[in-house]
Amino acid sequence: MVEKRLWHDRYPEDIPLTMEYDKCPLYQYLIDAAHQYGEKKALYFMGKEITYKELYEESKKIANYLQSIGIRKGDRVAIFLPNTPQAVISYYGILMAGAIAVPTNPLYKERELIFQMNDSQARAIICLDILFPRVNSVRNHTPLEHVIVTGIKDYLPFPKNVIYPFIQKREYNMVVKVEPGNDTHVWKKIMEQSVADYLESSIDPMEDLALLQYTGGTTGNPKGVMLTHYNLSSNVQMCETWLSGSAKKDKQDSVVGILPFFHVYGMTAVMNFAIKKAAKIILIPKFDAGDLLKVIDKQKPNLFPGAPTIYIGLLNHPDIEKYDLSSIEACISGSAPLPIEIQERFERITGGKLVEGYGLTESSPVTHANFVYAERINGSIGVPWPDTDAKIVQMSSDGLEELPMGEIGEIAVKGPQIMKGYWNNEDETANSLKDGWLLTGDLGYVDERGYFYVVDRKKDMIIAGGFNIYPREIEEVLYEHEAIQETVVAGIPDAYRGETVKAYIVLKEGTSLTEEELNEYAREHLASYKVPRIYEFRDELPKTAVGKILRRKLVDEEKQKQEATSV
Repeated sequence: MVEKRLWHDRYPEDIPLTMEYDKCPLYQYLIDAAHQYGEKKALYFMGKEITYKELYEESKKIANYLQSIGIRKGDRVAIFLPNTPQAVISYYGILMAGAIAVPTNPLYKERELIFQMNDSQARAIICLDILFPRVNSVRNHTPLEHVIVTGIKDYLPFPKNVIYPFIQKREYNMVVKVEPGNDTHVWKKIMEQSVADYLESSIDPMEDLALLQYTGGTTGNPKGVMLTHYNLSSNVQMCETWLSGSAKKDKQDSVVGILPFFHVYGMTAVMNFAIKKAAKIILIPKFDAGDLLKVIDKQKPNLFPGAPTIYIGLLNHPDIEKYDLSSIEACISGSAPLPIEIQERFERITGGKLVEGYGLTESSPVTHANFVYAERINGSIGVPWPDTDAKIVQMSSDGLEELPMGEIGEIAVKGPQIMKGYWNNEDETANSLKDGWLLTGDLGYVDERGYFYVVDRKKDMIIAGGFNIYPREIEEVLYEHEAIQETVVAGIPDAYRGETVKAYIVLKEGTSLTEEELNEYAREHLASYKVPRIYEFRDELPKTAVGKILRRKLVDEEKQKQEATSV
């Protein structure tokens, strides 16, 4: 239990300030769901449904097979898959084998793949057949000893499984044939021949790692975040408690699985959360606004964790009015700031609740959120979750100094979900963990009610002409313009002011807006020193797989342009 804090008085009666957490391996939730709700649907994938009993049996087969090829407790096994049944089966199978899962972005190119496999010292990888050539090309440059290969068609219903190879050839211009051998293994044969049994490892949930989750690496090489079984299970239990008011009393909960499971947010808030609740996960391997609207209309999910870009994409689809989205009851938005205008529009259309949350890879990931069915403050990331403490700090000669209410400083958090540290990186661990507190790198403040606000990333703050300028504040203003679909603001080098403010804009389809009109609008709503000096209109903005706009990539582009012109 954390000490008495301002936000504790805001908690509704149905959410406790402190909880008793399960001290069990994370995969115990799958075992429990299979034993208690074996015939319930666990996964829906492009027309095919898998029960909890089937999911458990196939996860045991993977665990058994991994052990049979020499994977032991503590070994790292990479998952190089989009949101498919195999991703869920692999994840729990790896944990059952006593190994550590290493989620890997399927968009990674050879250089990124080599770095992550070498840094984690992964001994095996599970990948899609269309990714197999990429894995094969890097094998000799990594410690990888085994590759398990599967395909989308392995879990498609008839006749989609027959048609899919032709679609794959057309879209990816490849037909991959995998020959099994001593170090190459075919998923389908494993499922046909492997035994649904495994040697259970002795897991200490408090100390043993379940996951090496790599940070995005937008500034330098990614870091492997060490998350224990207890880190992850405690955060899942907090999530379940926070959403307790949205539980369906008469039928099974159903969760939209659009957030990628190789990202910690999708892994916790969708996959692990759904398994804990024995809910059905609607697996969606890639985002297409039209396809997602159809799936929601037909499958009637009630829970929809997402990211702002996903909600923005849906809201701006020209046919949104044709689909019934009224099944949606609750959504927690994460990974990036949620514009208020998007929140309000989404709630009007669905009738459900959309609230902003906050977290980091290093915190499994969630630490804060607005209440779904109680008081919430638009523009705030909400309050800390049960057993989670937070404060606004600055470094002083005596260590961390807590700042008074309303003052801007760095957000620090503490709780059972906070990482063990960075893999093989003691210096970075020491820089981020101070006296049990995780320094988030985000600037913010707390108000008199205990609600927290993120002003910006510490590294994204713009200093122009001596003024501290926070991009998020400018972005909120720009998002209110009726013609703007997406925007990001960045500080770019300026010989006179040090940095200057530049706004990148994506317009809604069918709208027009000139730089002069936008500048006039900005001057009406912002102090003159905050008004962007440069506007650039684009068709799209660079994003991570989870939909976070890559501000750093745009800044790097600007630096490269300036260097090229100065030569």
